[in-house]
Amino acid sequence: MSNPKYKRIVLKLSGEALAGEQGFGINPTIIQSIAKQVKEVAELGVEVAVVVGGGNIWRGKTGSEMGMDRATADYMGMLATVMNSLALQDSLENLGVETRVQTSIEMRQVAEPYIRRRAIRHLEKKRVVIFAAGTGNPYFSTDTTAALRAAEIEADVILMAKNNVDGVYSADPKVDENAVKYDELSYLDVIKQGLGVMDSTASSLCMDNNIPLIVFSITEEGNIKRAVLGENIGTIVRGK
Repeated sequence: MSNPKYKRIVLKLSGEALAGEQGFGINPTIIQSIAKQVKEVAELGVEVAVVVGGGNIWRGKTGSEMGMDRATADYMGMLATVMNSLALQDSLENLGVETRVQTSIEMRQVAEPYIRRRAIRHLEKKRVVIFAAGTGNPYFSTDTTAALRAAEIEADVILMAKNNVDGVYSADPKVDENAVKYDELSYLDVIKQGLGVMDSTASSLCMDNNIPLIVFSITEEGNIKRAVLGENIGTIVRGK
């Protein structure tokens, strides 16, 4: 039996990761693959919380650039994350994984409201908890949500699953063939070099609370389990 390195994790999934190559919407094959990987980790006895983005459906920033009121555009993005969360919940429960969705914006007909103590209790009972609707506030990204929830539930690590990149690079590897992949970084390095791993608010929150971050590719099946077992994949970002 493999021994996981982490007891409680926050898995951050971008909305784009759920869209796959089609680039928009929810790809059933991709979401089933992610659900299977989450089940693998849960079966190790690891407590799993998930934060899902909404960029495969709507981006608040894009709406703002089109002339929409920024707050309105961001609230629409939060609703997109709820759709993704319900789709992931359905895939997990089809695999027999007990799951709860908690939303920062109350919509009791479809999910529980976010309550920290209840979320922790679900995790202790080995239920997968999916945090939806961001922080419930405009102007904050789902990266910041992942950092905030990780601090609140005292997670050991944030696993940031990327769609088309296997770690943190000095530049965009698709554009710059000389881009160098980092094995390890500090949050200060990320902020100073503007590496775009996560926004500065999320990076600062992780740094202040000393929460490590592992950035890796979601496209290779089994990578979530490898990260949880402590294998050397992707890039690890530490507080100091």
